[in-house]
Amino acid sequence: MSPDSVITHVVAALAVVIAASHAAGAVARRLGQPPVVGQLFAGIALGPSLLGLLPGQLQETLFPPQIHPVLKALAQVALVLFLFAVGYELDLGMLRHQKAVASVSAAGFALPMLLGAAIVLLLPGGFAEVNDGRPGDATFVLYMAVALSVTAVPVLASIIRDQGLSGTRPGTIAMASAGVIDALSWPVLAVILVGGTQGGSIRQWAVKAALTVLYVLVMVFAVRPLLARWSARPGRPAAHRVPVAVTVALASAWATDSLGLHVIFGALLAGVIMPRRPDGAPDEELLRPLREAGELLLPMFFAVSGMAVVLGGLRGSDLLILLVIVVAAVAGKVGAGALSARGARQSWRDALLIGVLLNTRGLTELIVLNVGLQAGIIGPRLYALLVVMALVTTAATGPLIRLLRRPARPVPDLPADVPAGPEPGRPPAARDGAGAPPVSAAGAEP
Repeated sequence: MSPDSVITHVVAALAVVIAASHAAGAVARRLGQPPVVGQLFAGIALGPSLLGLLPGQLQETLFPPQIHPVLKALAQVALVLFLFAVGYELDLGMLRHQKAVASVSAAGFALPMLLGAAIVLLLPGGFAEVNDGRPGDATFVLYMAVALSVTAVPVLASIIRDQGLSGTRPGTIAMASAGVIDALSWPVLAVILVGGTQGGSIRQWAVKAALTVLYVLVMVFAVRPLLARWSARPGRPAAHRVPVAVTVALASAWATDSLGLHVIFGALLAGVIMPRRPDGAPDEELLRPLREAGELLLPMFFAVSGMAVVLGGLRGSDLLILLVIVVAAVAGKVGAGALSARGARQSWRDALLIGVLLNTRGLTELIVLNVGLQAGIIGPRLYALLVVMALVTTAATGPLIRLLRRPARPVPDLPADVPAGPEPGRPPAARDGAGAPPVSAAGAEP
């Protein structure tokens, strides 16, 4: 295929993917689901599981193998921009005075990790079979633990907003806890990639780990002060800040990928160190164009993720492993969130609602799964099962919320650091009124 033909196919593929993704996302929203569910279904439909089964070789015509590297590159750029926005909006300062968040986030991280490791240790043969014979070593066990522990903060923010839970006690606790859980999960995933997939001697691993720590220190204590000094100069328009932010994000992503990690870690770190406004809030003039660019390109990530799902390659025996994974995932999140919230003196209804909200996976889970697939930790069959698990748990969140939801009532003894729910009869718009903490770590879910 000539270079001109590759460009033509890439342009056509972009048109098809963006149109299909946003159409499916709109349908999902009308059905009461987060758009990410419809977008991932669109990605799977454009792959071998549906489009590849139709006559005429439509999949190979629309997405020939020669353009796959270009599509993957676009997907990585989308992730870098999107996760930079996630890191830039991440603000854990609001958590320091909320005691309920500490117990919910600790349980919501630890119990799913334990269950993820336990199912692999209890069923080593089954997981070895579904993972194409890969060894169930410590790297794989720890990876499965992380895969069951993450919560999709961007998807959760969208669900909380759409369900009218902004500013309520369950929504605030769940959103804050999800931020802590993901902040704990990313370093563990980084350790897996540095220590478990590099190979070589202990000395080589130590050198790689030392370089990673050095890079983080340079970003925090050298790059961040330089950015703060540069952004503090008077008369610095947003048009100048955006290119600098994109450059830092892409350079940081390249650095972590060169260190044997993944571009997502560099993008997150770049967002975290980016200076904020004097009041501690993100600069919307800087954040908005980056967020919108990332969301525009994210359908490429869903398409690449969906095209890697080959449902036709699954076997009947894989359904048992899928059931085990789904049960462990739901029990870990809902059980840990509900019991810990109840232990923090929340009502059973609110505690269950917090657990259900933490069970949202979506986009963050897809990122973790793609990292594992690219690193060779998991194979295509297990990847497909874990994608189905992410879809099931995310799609179940909305109906379960509607089942559990009741008009929130003022709580006289509510601590001052945890906002109460809206009064009965207040219109939905009032729930997002002044004084409510921002419920977003990455803006609206695309």
